[in-house]
Amino acid sequence: MIRNAALPAWQAKWIDPELPHDAETRQPASYLRKRFSIAEPDRACLHITCHGLYAAFLNGERVGDYVLAPGTGDYRQRLTVQCYDVTGLLKAGENELTVILGDGWYRGGVGIDGLRNYYGSDLALLCQMELNGSVLLCSDETWEASQSGPIRENDLEIGETYDARMERITDWHGVRVRDFGFENLAPTESVPILEQERFPGRIIQTPNGETVVDFGQNLAGYTELRVTAEAGRKITLWHGETLDENGNFTQSNFEPGDRNQNGGIPQKIEYICRDGLNVYKPSFTIHGFRYARVETDMDLTDARFTAVAVYSRMPQTGFFTCGNADVNRLFQNSLWSMRSNFCDIPTDCPTRERAGWTGDAGVFAPTAVYLMDCYPVLRKWLGECRLAQAENGLIANIAPVNDKRDQIAMMLQGSAGWGDACILVPWALYEAYGDREILEENYDMMCRWLAFCENRARESTRPQNESNPWKEYLADQGFHFGEWCEPDVNNMLAMRKNAMEGAPEVATAYYYRSASLLARIAEILGKTEDAGRFAQIAENAKKAYRFTCTRDGRIESGRQCAYVRPIAFGLLDGEENRQAADALNELVLRNGCHLNTGFLSTPDLCRVLAENGHAETAYRLLLQEECPGWLYEVKQGATTIWETWDGVRPDGTVHDSLNHYSYGAVCGWLFGGVCGIRLEAGRLTVRPCPHPSLEFAEAKWLSPVGEIRSEWRCENGQVLMNIAVPVPAEIILPDGRQYQVKAGVYSYEVSL
Repeated sequence: MIRNAALPAWQAKWIDPELPHDAETRQPASYLRKRFSIAEPDRACLHITCHGLYAAFLNGERVGDYVLAPGTGDYRQRLTVQCYDVTGLLKAGENELTVILGDGWYRGGVGIDGLRNYYGSDLALLCQMELNGSVLLCSDETWEASQSGPIRENDLEIGETYDARMERITDWHGVRVRDFGFENLAPTESVPILEQERFPGRIIQTPNGETVVDFGQNLAGYTELRVTAEAGRKITLWHGETLDENGNFTQSNFEPGDRNQNGGIPQKIEYICRDGLNVYKPSFTIHGFRYARVETDMDLTDARFTAVAVYSRMPQTGFFTCGNADVNRLFQNSLWSMRSNFCDIPTDCPTRERAGWTGDAGVFAPTAVYLMDCYPVLRKWLGECRLAQAENGLIANIAPVNDKRDQIAMMLQGSAGWGDACILVPWALYEAYGDREILEENYDMMCRWLAFCENRARESTRPQNESNPWKEYLADQGFHFGEWCEPDVNNMLAMRKNAMEGAPEVATAYYYRSASLLARIAEILGKTEDAGRFAQIAENAKKAYRFTCTRDGRIESGRQCAYVRPIAFGLLDGEENRQAADALNELVLRNGCHLNTGFLSTPDLCRVLAENGHAETAYRLLLQEECPGWLYEVKQGATTIWETWDGVRPDGTVHDSLNHYSYGAVCGWLFGGVCGIRLEAGRLTVRPCPHPSLEFAEAKWLSPVGEIRSEWRCENGQVLMNIAVPVPAEIILPDGRQYQVKAGVYSYEVSL
């Protein structure tokens, strides 16, 4: 695939391959073909997109390796076109281009509610092949189509039905030209979704007698099967993330609400064999799974099942290992949850919702930039945030939008900590990559969001907060999720309380955070007038926060988040900061070194403690093996990060998604705290925070400025450190010594 290829001067037409049908009925995939002749092959490119998903084949060979093309997005506003170099697939004489279309994000089940036909009920193809710059072939009324191919049903979430006996298609009919226009078309600027790691399956028998394949790793992707069979024999695969408390296959943990009344999300593959060897993998579906239940009357002795991971092309850039095997597994789990959920855009989970929640991306982006080269994926997603932004500046909680857009859905938008991702994510990318363009590209969106927050704060104040002298900067109105998912708090009751009383502590803190960051961004971009105005908003929001949410800078709360957030955001001054950190430390210790932070503040918890004199407690939190704690799920055999701390309870019952990356944000502290690697727009600091509980720690980051390594080992009361930097850097040792160094490798020894 050629990125950033300019769109052609379209001679092609949109063609609809389907005969008239009931829009509510699931349809087979559509197959389209066009034969053409050339004298001699030469440099050729294929520009292609569709309504739905496409897989293109030239003379029987797959065009490119992009799966689930053209990717997702708000198709009404932006539909990307891919360009492929097909020179090597052409031959002299007759050629044939075949394209298969599936439902995908366009008309398949999407989002929280599994809505169908969200963008339309049609499938359609647009393609144009050029040879040496001249149009060789384009989609038009001369093409043929069929719905009599082997893919009988397909849905991105539900699954696929494939009848291998129908692979030789003889029933072809004409196509209809449709006037869909070209205004929403745009060249591809991101990276493709690819098949990546492969995991061979191991067949097991569960206590209730079911045949289940264990692939050993929870992931997003699909199963490839290889089996020899007689024609007509059938295999059904149901995909799930875990086994239940009795060791049997289950999907109960990712079946959301009303979906159960409509058949749920079976994540099911039905395959009907042809005679002989059958090798199959889906074309238009992916699942979130570790296990697959097999239903068949066939002999599976020689059958082979392989799980294929599918996610955007993002080379791993962060590598970490230490002396604690469970922490190493935690790091790998975070990587796998990122891989599982960065499929064209960052999503919350690969099973029930697959939604581009802003809050998830906002809390994880500072960690994501260490782990993998995710710049193109996050940049594309920020473009979807811009498309989803309302006229008044409100940022939708999910981008691209995929809900009903009814009155209730519209009321539950613009949450603090979620909408603020439109500033937090570009800032995280800027700090890691040092690219001003990401700030410039999103500056208007950021300003409009802050204006929305400003108007919301200024327009009204709840009666209990009227005495605040800076009430016009107190954010106590509007819908907010709040801290969300605190371990011992009922989410629904907390949200109801927020609706009745507002969430001034969370919302005003984020108002301050976004305004202060935007002031820095404006300064970087040379917008000094804006910078001054945003800095003043931040200062006033800070005063409003301190008046309502603290007592002269002192915090009185039994919740850890109430301390983490103001410390992390800089809402306290000097001695107040120290007292808050000490109080936070005491809360954690009194809670048996268990966290009780939620979704928003957990990523900052260990860092805030360690940077304020409580590294011992930070490490005890990291190594906590009881629930809630990061290593609890590792001890339960997790291979990804769970949505909730007790996704598998001690009695074995399972609930909620077992593949959410958000709480994996602690791995940012492994790089930035434990090993101390911090890059701020080209300014590199290495400040390790060693502790004997890990024995040793090694981090390597293939950063945008080059390879950075930070290693330390505790031996005989000493810490031996080796640090390699590719550019000038500041190295700060645990004993306070500071060095300004050039690119090179440095060794130090410090007493514990």
